[in-house]
Amino acid sequence: MTSPDILLAIWFSPSFPVGAFAYSHGLEWAVETGDVRDAATLADWLGDLLRAGGARNDCILFAQGWRAARAADQDGLRAVNELALALAPSAERRLETTQQGGSFLDAIVASWPHPLVEACAPALQPQPAWPVAVALASAAHEIPLRRACESFALAFVANLVSAAVRLGPIGQTQGQQTLRALSADVAALGAMAAQSNLDDLGGACVMADIASMRHETQYSRLFRS
Repeated sequence: MTSPDILLAIWFSPSFPVGAFAYSHGLEWAVETGDVRDAATLADWLGDLLRAGGARNDCILFAQGWRAARAADQDGLRAVNELALALAPSAERRLETTQQGGSFLDAIVASWPHPLVEACAPALQPQPAWPVAVALASAAHEIPLRRACESFALAFVANLVSAAVRLGPIGQTQGQQTLRALSADVAALGAMAAQSNLDDLGGACVMADIASMRHETQYSRLFRS
């Protein structure tokens, strides 16, 4: 059996075909308007998402999906997936979660098959949400919940740091410094999510949600969200 650490490293690597590089979670609009303009403002923006925004909610949904999958509860898994889709605040954010979720699930079924995935995957159709799809695979392959949540949160931050480097307000070294600065928040989110329930859902990152809406009509764009 492949170790959990190796599985997570593979699934969240740039080579895994989910297309995460194409999404900025509204960050492109924040850079365009100057709300994110350097390493400090980027760390503030991403830190808020981890503590009170979409990243936090996705990790809570991840945990609920993981528990439902471990219990082979297809109805529960379907309910979590539907909630994840309903919580997307814009068309682009819904595309972000469904395209990545669908691509991830397709790759898992083809390359990392497991009877539990095969049994429960239909519950996520026709639009698997990204955190729920990864939760299903993690539960099936017996990856501990907290470790999986931490890796999921880190992948979220790393992808947006990469987007910020490509957008120009920071360089690669500053990107690594930002990841270091947010590492404690990532670990804290993983620990919290592993103990969470649906009553813990909620957010206060209104500007990030607005950014995802404004990005839909942004004149010049590199990213799909």
